Amino acid sequence: MVKLSIIVPVYNVSKYLSKCLDSLVCQDIDNEDYEIIVVNDGSTDDSGEIARMYAGKYSNIILINQENQGLSGARNAGIKAAKGKYIQFVDSDDYLEPDVEKALVEKMEKENLDILRFNYQNVNENYNVFIPYKDYKPFVDYRDEITDGLTFLTDRLGYACYVVQFMIKSELLKKDGNLFKRGIYFEDTEWTPRILTQADRVTSVDTVVYNYLLRDGSISRSISLEKKRKVVEDKLKLVESMKSQMSDKRDKRWYEGMVAFTVVTILDTVASEFYSERRKYIEILRDMKLFPLSKYHITKRMQRKIKLVNLQPEIYCLMMHLK
Repeated sequence: MVKLSIIVPVYNVSKYLSKCLDSLVCQDIDNEDYEIIVVNDGSTDDSGEIARMYAGKYSNIILINQENQGLSGARNAGIKAAKGKYIQFVDSDDYLEPDVEKALVEKMEKENLDILRFNYQNVNENYNVFIPYKDYKPFVDYRDEITDGLTFLTDRLGYACYVVQFMIKSELLKKDGNLFKRGIYFEDTEWTPRILTQADRVTSVDTVVYNYLLRDGSISRSISLEKKRKVVEDKLKLVESMKSQMSDKRDKRWYEGMVAFTVVTILDTVASEFYSERRKYIEILRDMKLFPLSKYHITKRMQRKIKLVNLQPEIYCLMMHLK
């Protein structure tokens, strides 16, 4: 039986794809024990040809070609095709550290884990490691203690919902309703709590396994006005999903904190880009009955913002607009 399926969604990343795939084929487990599922999601550059060449060279690379369905659609296609006992996701402009997979698979098996989280680092386009400022970083906990998924989510995840940080038991992902939502940004954030809270045995290893490339033109760094509007609209969908997901949870603190974090970022974008529409967006948030916002696992800097938002979101938008 194949132990591990690594799913790589590919769309117009010819500049980065070889480095990604090189990092996957040079791991410390036998070829017959893992498969690399490359999903070419309608690329219009040379990515498809590069993937075809690697699939022809390495017997454990499976190439799926499909019309463009977006990142979620590509990941879902990989999940459906996966034969491994465990599944891991690697974005095609990122790459793994050498010889890290054997220890992860062995830990999953030895401790009968549903989900294992590992550490990551950011790299720039020159592949130099750097540390960007992130509000949620102080609350990430990588201790190696097995717990249920809701406890892990609440106490140890922080607000970084990167699916590429997890190795997951395949049978969990293949359950009905556990695929990624298509057509939205922040699909990782919407998906991660859904999966974690179904898991009985979750833990972390504080080992840097993954290199996350921050590059110009990526979704997370998009600057076009059209995409910024979609970001706001999709964050509103994310808030709705968090509200729905937490409705039956015994501990809602993480969800409430994620909602607060997301609402502040919505108002920041509205204040800077769509100030004339601020009242519309504030009314939408009020209608969703989100206020007062939670301060759970929020930095002091964010706490100050939330205090002002809870007092008067209109004043907060004005201050951010004039800043």
